[in-house]
Amino acid sequence: MTLVPARELVTDAARRGTGIGAFNVIHLETAEALVRASAQAQLPVILQISQNCADYHGGLEPIALATLAVARRAETPVAVHLDHAERPDLVDEAIGLGFGSVMFDGGALPYDENVALTAAVTERAHAAGVYVEGELGEVGGKDGAHAPGVRTDPAEARAFVEATGVDALAVAVGSSHAMTDRTASLDLSLIARLRDALAVPLVLHGSSGVADDVLADAVRAGMTKINVSTHLNGFFTRAIRSALDADHRLVDSRKYLAPAREALADEAARMLRLFALAG
Repeated sequence: MTLVPARELVTDAARRGTGIGAFNVIHLETAEALVRASAQAQLPVILQISQNCADYHGGLEPIALATLAVARRAETPVAVHLDHAERPDLVDEAIGLGFGSVMFDGGALPYDENVALTAAVTERAHAAGVYVEGELGEVGGKDGAHAPGVRTDPAEARAFVEATGVDALAVAVGSSHAMTDRTASLDLSLIARLRDALAVPLVLHGSSGVADDVLADAVRAGMTKINVSTHLNGFFTRAIRSALDADHRLVDSRKYLAPAREALADEAARMLRLFALAG
């Protein structure tokens, strides 16, 4: 297999009632690790590049072209997705670079402005055959809609999807971004009600703060695309610390990035299996 559209992976998972892992790329080693994880698990994966990641690399193109190249050489189905783009021009650039899916995040905007911008982005993306993920409210980690106390209203979500034409929707059900402990509690009843109210797949952001058994329950309740970043970054960073602690003379970064890449791959493969078997 090789690079495939996220539409194909998310639609197939939704049809099966299982989950699909969507993991964030930070740099080339992350992309390589996630493709290795997909091969280890023999399951598809979505590689996500966020606006923050693009800004870190000085622009989207360098990290995007590297990630797309890694995905094209994969032996399993791999998609490349733009995550949390708040700038419409970044979405347009991703489409031009060959991304099969994009997320426009207008969550910090007033509802009407969010709808208008998301609808305009979706129209352009659909004209290029690109799958679009939308979101209501400002994402958690910023104390917004994905903060623990905030919830997505099913009726408002239905109206948002109908007005914008998005293909998938990130919803607030109790998770929050950038958590380093896995203690978030999800509203499984709300997930089921959102699943019943919407004709598009549901996306869970902030999954790093959610324990394995709760993630599995969320998939069974109706979640399809499961986004993970911070949790996997922890495995990468701890492996680097371990390698450097073991040999203070290390100066060749490949000597500590290689075990970090392996550690991330092993955990990402485990999570892919968890999501796929949860349905």
